[in-house]
Amino acid sequence: MRYLFLFLFTFISLPAYALAPVQEVTSNKGIKAWLIEDHTNPIVALRFSFKGGAALDPTGKEGLARLASATMDEGAGEWSSQAFQSRLDDLSTTLRFEAGMDSFSGRVLTLRDNLDASADMLRAALLSPRFDAEPVERIRSQILADLRQREEDPNTLAALSLYKSVFGDHPYARGSRGTLDGVKNITRDDLVRFTKNRLGKDNLMVGVSGDITPDELKGLLDRIFSDLAETAAASDLPNVIPTFDTAVQVIDKAIPQSSILLAQSGIDRHDPDFYATYVLNYILGGGSFASRLYEEVREKRGLVYSVYSYLMDYDKAHLWLIGAGTQNARVQETLDVIATEWAKAKKEGVTREEVENAKTYLTGSFALRFNSSDTIAAILLNMQQDDLPIDFLETRNQQVEAVSFEDVNRVAQKLLTPDKLVRVVVGQPEGLK
Repeated sequence: MRYLFLFLFTFISLPAYALAPVQEVTSNKGIKAWLIEDHTNPIVALRFSFKGGAALDPTGKEGLARLASATMDEGAGEWSSQAFQSRLDDLSTTLRFEAGMDSFSGRVLTLRDNLDASADMLRAALLSPRFDAEPVERIRSQILADLRQREEDPNTLAALSLYKSVFGDHPYARGSRGTLDGVKNITRDDLVRFTKNRLGKDNLMVGVSGDITPDELKGLLDRIFSDLAETAAASDLPNVIPTFDTAVQVIDKAIPQSSILLAQSGIDRHDPDFYATYVLNYILGGGSFASRLYEEVREKRGLVYSVYSYLMDYDKAHLWLIGAGTQNARVQETLDVIATEWAKAKKEGVTREEVENAKTYLTGSFALRFNSSDTIAAILLNMQQDDLPIDFLETRNQQVEAVSFEDVNRVAQKLLTPDKLVRVVVGQPEGLK
């Protein structure tokens, strides 16, 4: 029955035009959240995060944040692992944690009638996780199996090699999932210390959507979060200046199709040229079937099944990534076509029609993101993580619409660096220069 409820939670439609305004709610004890009320269905979704994620894992214990995220709901307070999970099943509640590179986050999705009981479960998981030996070792074994499997995955190998090349010794280079040795070295004391030091009210952000009023939310926030530490341990990461080695890096792996990943410098989310770059990325590779890379690399030449580009924004670094996969014999041609399209956009620019088509898609598809209470709560949380204004949902499309043809071409000339692309290939490419 739980899975039926979760299916309904995920796919209940909430048209964007019907969204209530975003409200900032402050509890009696000073905890803040952003809320969109929707009383259509008896569902409440809560998303939260703490600043500082896997990049803060201690050296030699890489994977600490990930192991904590996977074990905090495996028993807490009075509930053993089995009792905790059974209780969630009885409440038809989803409760999960996740470790990202720059944040440690969680979510609760439940029926309104079960909200108080679900809140108590989350409170227990945050304040008194048990970290009993059996569930910790069971989850540790699962994570180690995943890491071993990912050692054989060409896309993972390409990403880790690229990050190492670009970020050097910075924590970003190791990814967010941990290492085999790091996960093996983590003790129960490490997990307990993680929750005590890293989860503080001063680095907490909360997004909520669903069948709840601001006054009700105030009580809920205090019920869940008020007894957390006032301040978390310092979470400042060192700054990093990415380096871009243009020599092709090849990781030999006996597979019929090579995995390709390229990167150049990206752009900060708050840069005045962000939206022009966002439109440009859609035109080049972010627009799937409508992108230049898809047209040139796949449609005209049949080199790949998929090719894409996207902007990646960490707290301390920004990259522009391009990915593809192709037969070993056609790797060089694929790399050449990608570099040619990157250089063409820089030198010749894009067309007015491409800019208008991109803007039409990016503004028209925005409403499709608001398809469930859980998704809306996640968007509210992401807005806070990105330090966006509370009226962002109302102004976002206006900012896309304000991008001009001239803006996009100016940014293409300014930002695109076809001669400085980092290129990583995993496979056995033939005839590579």
